[in-house]
Amino acid sequence: MEIILLGIYSFFVWLIFIKFKLLPWNTPWKVTVVIIPIVGLASLILLLNIFAPSSADVRVYKYTIPIVSQVRGRVIEVPVTEGNRLVKKGEVLFKVDPTPYQLDVNTLTAQLAAASAGQREVEENLKGTRGKIAESRGAITQAESRTREVNARLALTRKRAEQYRELAKTGAGSRFDLEKAEADLAEQEGQLAAARSAEVQARASETQAVAGEQQVVQKLGGRVNGEYAQVAQIRAQLENAKWLLEQTTTVSPCDCYVVNLQLRVGAFVAGLPLNAVMTLVEAEGQVVALYNQNELHQVEPGNEVEFTVNTLPGKVVKGTVDSIIWAQGAGQLQASGQIPMSAYIQQPPGRFAVKFNIAEKDRATFLAAGAAGHAAIYTDHLHAVHIIRKIIVRVGSYTNYLILKLH
Repeated sequence: MEIILLGIYSFFVWLIFIKFKLLPWNTPWKVTVVIIPIVGLASLILLLNIFAPSSADVRVYKYTIPIVSQVRGRVIEVPVTEGNRLVKKGEVLFKVDPTPYQLDVNTLTAQLAAASAGQREVEENLKGTRGKIAESRGAITQAESRTREVNARLALTRKRAEQYRELAKTGAGSRFDLEKAEADLAEQEGQLAAARSAEVQARASETQAVAGEQQVVQKLGGRVNGEYAQVAQIRAQLENAKWLLEQTTTVSPCDCYVVNLQLRVGAFVAGLPLNAVMTLVEAEGQVVALYNQNELHQVEPGNEVEFTVNTLPGKVVKGTVDSIIWAQGAGQLQASGQIPMSAYIQQPPGRFAVKFNIAEKDRATFLAAGAAGHAAIYTDHLHAVHIIRKIIVRVGSYTNYLILKLH
């Protein structure tokens, strides 16, 4: 651009001093003609670098995702191919033979059904044992009531029998009444013994029923999320088997391009995290430009950006400044037992990265991972010089058509 400006300036000098001879071509004017472009270009370059800074180090970064199989088995389908074909999120990458995993699901489904049926049977037994406990406790209550009743009658009968004995000794009482009272006493003592025996039997039945309940509860085991342990364990195994069955089909986690595809139908995948079978490169990447440290004092997030990449000659991509990454390796001290050496300070100052957001109209532009180019940031000051920088960017973009090599 500077050469073009010098050419235009030289043309006007030729017209004024040589062609039309509007001014004399003497020593003062010669000095003036030389000083004007030097001062003008120096001022222009200084203002451009402050209010429209440029970078010759633009990089396109894209995250990569190594794809590994979650399960082991024989590959039966690989529908994707390497190249520029975009793989949509959720699209199938490859399939592993699902037969053994389907069999595991079928087996555990049957086991769960059997365990659920057994649980219901044991629960019915538990209801029966609890019913026996309730029946035994009712019998205990009845026996206790019977014992209290007989005790009350027996106490009254003893008292009457004692009274009849006293009367019989004095000759005032009837011998028959005494014998009848003693017979009633003996009968009620037998009834008391029978009531106490019934109470003991009822308590023994209760103890036996409680023991049976404990055995049933122990057989059922503890509860997990409302289910008994055995059923919950089989259900968890079934869910895991279903998940493994789903993992026999591996799908794309993003809109990506497939590279380094090593998988073929018939190959065996081991299900190990280090055994990558292909790599995905995300469709949308990050564009970063590196700037010297004193070029960014006027740059703010949201400033207009234009950049070019060498893979797209003649194309200018527009965007905005997303953020400035105010950190780089030269500012980091590693934790160690040594005092930092002055050699770190003697290193040349590093550059800071500026992250760009691509404009909506250029989102569909394909930017290859690793592509390099040039960029310019247009700050909110001195808009007049932005035109010069935009011309420089566009001229530089068209120079990418030139392939300067001899073979």
